[in-house]
Amino acid sequence: MSRFSRTLKLSLALAAAATLTAVATVPTIAGSPGQPGQADKAAVVAGTYAVDAGHAQIGWGLSHMGFNDTLGLIGGETGTLVIDPANLAASKVSIVIPVSKIFAADAGLTAHLLKAAPAGGKADFFGAAPADATFESTGVAVNADGVSAKITGNLTLNGVTKPVTVDATFVGAGINPMKKVATVGFHGTASIKRSEFNLGTYVPVVADEVHLSISIAFEKKA
Repeated sequence: MSRFSRTLKLSLALAAAATLTAVATVPTIAGSPGQPGQADKAAVVAGTYAVDAGHAQIGWGLSHMGFNDTLGLIGGETGTLVIDPANLAASKVSIVIPVSKIFAADAGLTAHLLKAAPAGGKADFFGAAPADATFESTGVAVNADGVSAKITGNLTLNGVTKPVTVDATFVGAGINPMKKVATVGFHGTASIKRSEFNLGTYVPVVADEVHLSISIAFEKKA
């Protein structure tokens, strides 16, 4: 694991604990004994799942002038997963990312990210009423370990669509005792260049590459 990844995960966990609107960020451990979700592939039930929006989040981070890392979260993702453990390569995932819910630990930065464009001009970043981003998978290549995969797909963000690859890892599956429904969860990582999505303000003084740390649970619907 890279220094950036370790810093990102630790910092996101600290920020989430201190921010009422945040949800827990991705841990790196499997479920403990006694927890309903376990890292057991046999517990995955084939079918169509919906994102558990209350337990879905994407952490983002990028280098700030080479001095430290700027970090934030987007929560409340929605979407679907179609999965069959007997044919994982045929899995499909579709995620809607509510960019309007983006935030950073610093309120000023959050406001800047969502600041309206000046009259006759262009917003520095997303603007006051950003459209949702979407990710639509186009392929799944399962790794030899059987619990991780490279998910290729198209990310549409800020009106631009680009191919993105997510390195995904199965975390756990089982029955959620609160909702009595089969649930499965994954972690993922990816990187994008913000300039490719017309979000290049301050590049290269502030880094172009944005690292994404993804944690999503899905609940079986059919």
